[in-house]
Amino acid sequence: MSSDIVKGKGQAAAIATRGLSKKFEELTAVEDLSLEVAPGEVFGFLGPNGAGKTTTVRMLAALIAPSAGEAWVGGLKIGEADSEIRRHVGLLTESPGLYEQWSPKENLLFFAQLYGMSRGDAEKQIESYLRRLDLWERRDDPVSGYSKGMKQKVALARALVHRPSVVFLDEPSAGLDPESTQVVHSFIEEMRSEQRTIFLCTHNLDEAQRLCDRVAIFRHKIIRVGSPVELRRSLYGRQVEIRLANAVDTDRLVTLAKTLPFTKSALNGTPGRIVLELQDIDSQVPQLVHALDSAGAQIWRVAEVEHSLESAYLDLVKGAESASGKPEDGGVKS
Repeated sequence: MSSDIVKGKGQAAAIATRGLSKKFEELTAVEDLSLEVAPGEVFGFLGPNGAGKTTTVRMLAALIAPSAGEAWVGGLKIGEADSEIRRHVGLLTESPGLYEQWSPKENLLFFAQLYGMSRGDAEKQIESYLRRLDLWERRDDPVSGYSKGMKQKVALARALVHRPSVVFLDEPSAGLDPESTQVVHSFIEEMRSEQRTIFLCTHNLDEAQRLCDRVAIFRHKIIRVGSPVELRRSLYGRQVEIRLANAVDTDRLVTLAKTLPFTKSALNGTPGRIVLELQDIDSQVPQLVHALDSAGAQIWRVAEVEHSLESAYLDLVKGAESASGKPEDGGVKS
């Protein structure tokens, strides 16, 4: 990898792209993608259907060639070391794609041996993963009799059986019941503790908020990148909510709050509720509470307003669509 592609603490990026693009005839699926993902990071890739997420994963897993730009995965350059990249990454696609007449053990052993693992090593890994995914008791049953959630777990184990340092997960919990989703989430958190780099494509915003260190909001090109907290605060700032025991006082207290020198804006949402944006919420809340209390406010709750990642995502995507004037995705595969 080029020596100037680095990410934090002097470590080479696990994934890096520069101007990565992919066109299918006249349709642009991915445009000028430039990003870096640090070793051991869980990086979320969020976007609507048809945004180019799956196309991006296919390029980074060296399954399809980019139309333009450069990319490196694990220090290996796409287009120059594709076979080696494919051997050293894990990939979970949205469709499990298992051999239905085989058991999970047979499926996993077949793929482990394709990756060059010895039978003994492969069997140890397979037992470990099937136990962790609650599938060991049905290890010898044909996959054809498995539920969708069980098949997804087997596919996740297949993506990890050869111990890849970089793992691409495309909608890992799509269509799963809550119990299976919880198992998959726990497994992803275990991978984080093992310092694997995870590139997670998901429509599940709660999943992204829970699991990801950073996320990219993406619609053919990157709209915004940051941690879930950074994305929320970049859109909405930091706001404090004051709940009042006496709703009659709301308007009077909002008027007072606006006169305070550290108040940036004041929103009077509903009776008994005041929402304020302060210059420095960490240091100025005590002054705010003192001023309101001195004015006779009956305060029963003070808390920072927590906007959801879902709200930030929807506002960013809507803003990108308005700017481009293209609300439709033109049928491009995600």
